[in-house]
Amino acid sequence: MPYVIADDIPDEPAGVRFRRLLDRPEILQLPGAHLGIAALLAKKQGFPGLYMSGAAMSATMGLPDLGMITVDDVAWHIRQVVRASALPVLVDGDTGYGEALNVMHMVRSFEEAGAAAVHLEDQLLPKKCGHLNDKKLAAAEDMAAKVAAARKARKHLYIIARTDAAASEGMDGAVARAKLYLEAGADAIFPEALNTREMFVEFAKRMPGVKLLANMTEFGRTPFFTAAEFQEMGYAMVIWPVSHLRVAARGMEELYAAIARDGGTQKMVERMQTRAQLYETIHYQEYEALDATLVKTIVPEGMPQR
Repeated sequence: MPYVIADDIPDEPAGVRFRRLLDRPEILQLPGAHLGIAALLAKKQGFPGLYMSGAAMSATMGLPDLGMITVDDVAWHIRQVVRASALPVLVDGDTGYGEALNVMHMVRSFEEAGAAAVHLEDQLLPKKCGHLNDKKLAAAEDMAAKVAAARKARKHLYIIARTDAAASEGMDGAVARAKLYLEAGADAIFPEALNTREMFVEFAKRMPGVKLLANMTEFGRTPFFTAAEFQEMGYAMVIWPVSHLRVAARGMEELYAAIARDGGTQKMVERMQTRAQLYETIHYQEYEALDATLVKTIVPEGMPQR
């Protein structure tokens, strides 16, 4: 049955279920899935949780990842992913959409939309992808204040503090910031844009007992590592934030090129999900059957008397 209207909608808050996933010995693998259809496809492969990238949501809206989307934009995406999959979802909270009070508003909005976890980053607006140059960092104390605000506002939301300091302040600066953010109330740390195995290992060794998140994005500063390799390096979570969007965007680009070239889609059919496969993915028949059981049509037998 589809989760959205079935009896097996989870009773526990998403944040509680996210924490339980982190209690398992194996690394938590969180593929990017910021649309309902993507969430269903990822769930079909057995992933226990999902990640929602600000870059992926921005690009879907035709915008660059420069902190332009709003809390409401992201909450809309959260609602559809959670409704479709009922999986715990980690959401990219960018810089918190402002200062401490804005962060509190974000936390409550995301939690109400169904998010399980959020990460905040210590950049200044206009923020950039962590793997780009010339990032501007907020003062560590200002970021710590945002983390404290998030902690105060949350009910169950798992809070991850991201630091982009390794590129400009080195490992010592990144570790010092991470420790400050933990003192402010972060549940875990996300060291962004580490670019060698040695950096990942060193950061983990200097943060003993801390849950760490690794980012395996393509075309960035991090070499390809598998989930198992990240686990060996000391990481509890790994995300593939924009991979699904990159594949989908390339597919759409090739489709439109084929239509323009061939006057139709006849050469692309083999690359398409069939109607039957799509209906299976979105539980079409289950919804249809459920609708038929809800209200039985009663046909009037005659005209009412005046």
